[in-house]
Order: sequence, then structure tokens, then C-alpha cells
Amino acid sequence: MEYLRIDGEFPRLSNSAVTLGKFDGVHRGHRKLVEKVLEQKEKGAQAVLFAFVTSSQMILTRKERRALLENMGVDVLLECPLDARMKHMKAENFVREILVGDLQASYVAVGEDFRFGYERKGTPKLLRELGKKYQFQVEILPKEMDGHRKISSTYIREELKHGNMEKFTSLMGMEFSVEGVVEHGRGLGHKKLFPTTNLVPSEEKLMPPNGVYVTMSYFEGKCYQGITNVGYKPTIGEKFLGVETYLFGCEENLYGQKCKVLFLKFLRPEQKFGSLESLKSQLVRDVENGKAYFREKR
Repeated sequence: MEYLRIDGEFPRLSNSAVTLGKFDGVHRGHRKLVEKVLEQKEKGAQAVLFAFVTSSQMILTRKERRALLENMGVDVLLECPLDARMKHMKAENFVREILVGDLQASYVAVGEDFRFGYERKGTPKLLRELGKKYQFQVEILPKEMDGHRKISSTYIREELKHGNMEKFTSLMGMEFSVEGVVEHGRGLGHKKLFPTTNLVPSEEKLMPPNGVYVTMSYFEGKCYQGITNVGYKPTIGEKFLGVETYLFGCEENLYGQKCKVLFLKFLRPEQKFGSLESLKSQLVRDVENGKAYFREKR
């Protein structure tokens, strides 16, 4: 997949099947749009995803999004900062200059709530009219639903904020995850508590509430059940947000290895204990609750 972050001029493409949006998390609704441009790829078009980028934290980091879209079969990912130029470009100018002029779009797929152009005056209806004028096909998809509520990044962010990991998985079509290289901690886990692996999440990653979660950790060629603490470890007094995982039944040295932690269930909020012994007693209960979760899922 070709990855292009726009800084000024747009690339010159040809026969593009384009879907547009913020694609914050590439959730179930977004994937329907991606599937539509992939259908056009089978007819000879380039499958192009045009993502407007803001400075806020994302459900998926840009790196995670790139990997996911590449695995899905997208040919070109364009990341376009939602800067003053984009915000003030009139809807028809955007279509004429960028969609038609630069990307040479033959097909465009958007959701029914998509808005673009100055003051968000560009609607799917206007896009369809402009498609007729500039000779490209427009397909407008209804929103994916969860019961009576539309699936959206806003909805998913709400569930993530409350630690509803099962609902997050249902809406996204995949588990919340954190990826990184296992780092050295203070070593207190090995000396006084439980041996753990430590990751530091990307600053651009939107995280769930600080607390303890049931998780699955994947390394190259192996995976482990476990529990994970997200937070600053107030009993110990860390100054950075960490993702610390106790792996059930693991005695390997995993430092320096790449790891992906999937979050399955929220167990409890992070809390400060009066002593390491009190913390250890709680961790024993957390481990048993985590193991009970996996037993129930068999």
C-alpha cells in the first residue's frame, strides 16, 4: 500500500475509487465503505482511502490504521490535515480540484452523514449532483446500526471512556489493543509482586480508563492470557502512563520483544494502596478474576 501524508500538493492518481472521512477507528461502518472501494478495485480502479486528520487522540494510531488498511487491500492511503485550506475550500472546488483534478476519481463512496467543504455545506446529495456533473459514480451508504443507535466514532469513544471493552469490540469489529516493545520497569514486580511486561502506549492513542483489565498478549509465535494495569501505579508513584501485564504461566524473558495486548474486560479502577502487601493481596484477587473469565469463555 502507498501511504501519502499531504503537505501542500496532492498526488496525481488515475481511475481512483475513493472513500472519504476521518476514519478515526476504522469501525464496522467504515469497513463497509472500504469494501465498496475494494469492489471497484476488482474492476481495475485504485482503492483509495482519503482520511482527514485532526490533532486529537485517535482510537487507532496512524500506524495501526495503516497496517489494518494494508491488510484489507487498500492501494493508497491519503492522510490530509484538516487545516485552514481544507476548512475554507468550497465543496465544489474540493470536488473539481482534488477529487476530479488530482485523484481522477471514477467512483466515490461516503456515509449518509458525510460532510465536506467550507462550513460543511457539502452533503452526500450535493456530492451525487457533482458526480453527475463531473462524471464519476457516487454511492451513499446508510449508517451501520447497533440496535437503535448509529455506530460512530463518537459512540465508540464513549464506550471506551467507560471501559466497556466488550461493547467496544462489538462496535469496532475487533478488540482494543496496545502495541509496543517490552521495556524494563523498576523490577518491583519480579522482586516483590508479580513478574510483568511493560509497554508505553503512543501519545496519540486514546486509552480506556486507568485500571485493571483481562487481556491476551501476543508475541511472535506465542500468546498468553493475563491481566493488565493501565495507569501510573499510584502505590509506587510512576510519572508516566504505562501498560503493565502479568502473563499467566509465563516464565520467559520477553524484554525487547514486540507485543500486542488485546483488552477483553474491565475488572476494576486503578487505586492507591497503603502498602505493597495490600497491593499484592488485591493482585492475587485480580489474577483469580482474570483466570475465571477465561474459564467461563471455554
